[in-house]
Amino acid sequence: MAITRVSNANMMTFSEKLARFSWFLFIPMIVVLIFSLIVLFSAGGGSWFPYAISQLMKIILGIVVFFLVSFSNIKIWVKSAYFIYAIALIMVILVTFIGDVGMGAQRWLSLGFINIQPSEFIKIALVLALARYFSWQNSVELSQFKNYLIPLLLLFMPFIFIAAQPDLGTGISVALITFGMFWVVGANKKWFLIAFILGVILSPAVWYGALHDYQRDRIITFINPNLDPKGAGYQINQAKIAFGSGGVVGKGYISGTQSQQSFLPEKQTDFIFTMLGEEFGFMGAFMLLVIYSFITIMLFWAAKTCLNRFGQLVCFGFMLNFFVYYFINISMVLGLLPTVGVPLPLMSFGGSSLISLLFGFGLCQSAHIHKDQQLSSWGF
Repeated sequence: MAITRVSNANMMTFSEKLARFSWFLFIPMIVVLIFSLIVLFSAGGGSWFPYAISQLMKIILGIVVFFLVSFSNIKIWVKSAYFIYAIALIMVILVTFIGDVGMGAQRWLSLGFINIQPSEFIKIALVLALARYFSWQNSVELSQFKNYLIPLLLLFMPFIFIAAQPDLGTGISVALITFGMFWVVGANKKWFLIAFILGVILSPAVWYGALHDYQRDRIITFINPNLDPKGAGYQINQAKIAFGSGGVVGKGYISGTQSQQSFLPEKQTDFIFTMLGEEFGFMGAFMLLVIYSFITIMLFWAAKTCLNRFGQLVCFGFMLNFFVYYFINISMVLGLLPTVGVPLPLMSFGGSSLISLLFGFGLCQSAHIHKDQQLSSWGF
């Protein structure tokens, strides 16, 4: 157990915190948010309504959350990590019983004045909980499988309810983030091989016993998109047509035929990358990928330069979260993975994903600002 020490980081003034603020992480984040508004304006047919103006309000709220979290002391998040996870888990469970149904899935929880998607918040809450759990374990403890039983429980409790909503894409994302953190902290590599073998053995039972008909159809369509071009294959075929027709420089702003004539489904959410490719072409899509890659690198750098283990793991965990978000979404819309409901980070229309991501960016900024701060297991 680490011994509590008080460092100068505990008593930093606001100006000192501002001096440590990572503009190299903040500026590309803002650029993507601006890009999002530009594309959503086009998704509304060249109007602020209904998408762009609503998303602007959510961005303003998210930026407020981002700054409040960024300049808060990292000790707050150490002490409240398990509490935040518990609240997020309770909301995920409540969705199963009293959640609102939309687009064939029960994923939203109504708070009266706003609907939220708890599965988006559990991703960040799980990173916090795992970071706290692993932060004060030594290499001997991390080599023992019994010390991974609690983290596995932290994963499977939300996973079961998320998969039942059904939201397989988010469930897979949560699992990938967790196993990624296992890898980072030094879990025995043979455990991953065993888990893979077990997954292959159990795959027939999952296929016939756990997946819904439409989920099986999506996987079959992924293998052969032309099998049902007007049914299960419609989304991915339209996405390919839209993205491919953009060429190198695109058809022009608010000039995409597939998106503007509503052939492209969910153009403002899951398939917004396809709309971007149709109107701005390969160059626009490539520019976004470069920005995403730069953000990922800066999150990795924040983790590597943080001197306290909790901050390191928060940054690594959020980096995995962010990468999994855009990797799955972009691979999906290009036909490289089966269709799943995973939004494009900072780009897709919607509040839950946006607010949770900006909260996560704020946590990483807080870890970076307080990178020299020494922490005990209780954050004091």
